[in-house]
Amino acid sequence: MIENLETLVALSKAGTMMEASTQLKISQSAVSKRIAALERYYDRKLVERHGRRVVFTPHGTRLLERVNPLLSELRSVFLEDNALRQGRIILGVSEAILASWGPRLFARARKRLPGVELEFHAQRSPVVLDRLRSGEYMVGLCTGSDDADTDLVSEIIRQEPMVIIPSGGKKLSYEPGNPLSVITIESRSGAWASIEEDMTRLGLERAVSLESFFSVAQMALAGFGHGLVPAGVARTLGVPDGKVIPLAHHGLTRPVRFVARKSMFARNLIRSFYNEVSELAADI
Repeated sequence: MIENLETLVALSKAGTMMEASTQLKISQSAVSKRIAALERYYDRKLVERHGRRVVFTPHGTRLLERVNPLLSELRSVFLEDNALRQGRIILGVSEAILASWGPRLFARARKRLPGVELEFHAQRSPVVLDRLRSGEYMVGLCTGSDDADTDLVSEIIRQEPMVIIPSGGKKLSYEPGNPLSVITIESRSGAWASIEEDMTRLGLERAVSLESFFSVAQMALAGFGHGLVPAGVARTLGVPDGKVIPLAHHGLTRPVRFVARKSMFARNLIRSFYNEVSELAADI
């Protein structure tokens, strides 16, 4: 029954049988059979097909509202009672962080915490937050504002500098406040809300948006426009510091946050991990 309910939750997030099957790593037929089993059990229609997408009926919506908190608590209990007892921390990490300076940070933290096993999952920041809430991850390292995350403990451990990669690697004269069009991250990312206001203040206008900072950097290097990216992304791609325009001293940074559910953050192992990561992050 629990796996059927988890399938229902996955379907609500994915919106299609195909996406839910990909997320759950089962066939679309298996997704359909699990939903059908729930409908038989509750003797109610829970979802309706609208083309490829599915829409939840009022009965399905009410069931989701009751099931979501229950499954979150069950996952959280499992993590606390099993993973923590084994010294294992399951982390969701922003893709741009895990593809740049994140591994160095975690390697240093692991040396200070012998016996701790780290399990990593690379996701976009909004997905990390969703999976923390659902009890799938124990800890998150992501970016953006924490205004909407009152249900989570969220501590800023670093302000990562933002830089401009000039289009095609050519020399660029830029004075903060003067208009400049850039390629940068799209609005649904965790970082966008935290940099938008400072971009406007500095005269930076987003002309093109992409889903990945690494894609932004590569497009800038190929000459498709100036790219606004975190400094760690530029360095990972081998762009020399002297070839970028640094913006940290003008106040343009993206906050990197250590996030966890309140009950998880109170656990000794998570607190120790947070203390090490927050201390080491300033030197990465």
